Amino acid sequence: MILSKRERYIALAAIGALALLVADRYVLTPITDLNAQAVNEVQALTGELELASSLFLQKGVMVGKWNKMVAGGLKMEAGEAESQVLHAMQDWAGDAGLDLWSIKPERLDQGEDLREIVFQAAATGPMSAVSRFLWLVETTSIPLRIKEMQLGSRREGTDLLSLQLRVSTLYLAVSQPAAKGEQGPAQRGVQQ
Repeated sequence: MILSKRERYIALAAIGALALLVADRYVLTPITDLNAQAVNEVQALTGELELASSLFLQKGVMVGKWNKMVAGGLKMEAGEAESQVLHAMQDWAGDAGLDLWSIKPERLDQGEDLREIVFQAAATGPMSAVSRFLWLVETTSIPLRIKEMQLGSRREGTDLLSLQLRVSTLYLAVSQPAAKGEQGPAQRGVQQ
């Protein structure tokens, strides 16, 4: 069978179109899909790398803060932490001229390594003594946080105020390591 010139062009065009379709389906589309997948993976890995770099840079700052907190008064036992805060609050009240008439510690049992002790304190004194006392509490190097505070007038027309305060401190729970060679929280600390 002999094809005319026109039929040969049509046949060549059909074969060319079929070859392009096959090439697109089995070569170009998989390559573009793989390229898009590679671009997505690069973006995801770049995000993870940026996060890891950020954490790595923050490590130095966090280690410094942790070491400062440990040096400033983070204790290893509940009794030490409780005693430290009780003595500090009595000293601050004396320095400020505040009449501190009640301090009640309450140990909370939560967490594995860091635990919290909450103190409820009640005091009376003039506005200047209350503000000085609160300033001493806020600027201490002891890991101490004001959780709740109530301030009220003791008597109408006077400068005498009543202060009720809830503060908390942290301490490292000292426990024995579970397995030989494993470090407990007291031994582990922060390694640089």
